[in-house]
Amino acid sequence: MSDEEYKPRQKPVLDPETKVALSKRNRMSNRRPAFKRQNWFRYKRLGDKWRRPRGIHSKMRRHFKYRITVVQPGFRGPASVRGLHPSGFEEVMIHNPKEVDNVDPKTQAIRISSKVGDKKREIIVKKADDLKIRIFNRRDL
Repeated sequence: MSDEEYKPRQKPVLDPETKVALSKRNRMSNRRPAFKRQNWFRYKRLGDKWRRPRGIHSKMRRHFKYRITVVQPGFRGPASVRGLHPSGFEEVMIHNPKEVDNVDPKTQAIRISSKVGDKKREIIVKKADDLKIRIFNRRDL
């Protein structure tokens, strides 16, 4: 182990309603079925990524009980936490060091773009550490 002292990850400042909504979203996503496309099991060339069934005789489109579940609005998560990271932070994509200044460390965390090189990445990481901003895709340089 290194000599550096252990630092716990920053946590977002969340109001009670958001905490409840995040836990509700987590429970809902655990219960949510895996929506797979029609005939995903029959042909290897078909991926299992969701595609809406459109055939005129499609049993899946007609919601026959013995077919897999079709995507519907009721399966969506709570609107207040839609798009938030599971930790509760709002993700902000960073492309250059100047953009780090616009981030609120209490509610936002950063993800450094994959197009950023090592030199700029190092500057962004140092700046984010100084401002106590959490980085989702931190890596050793």
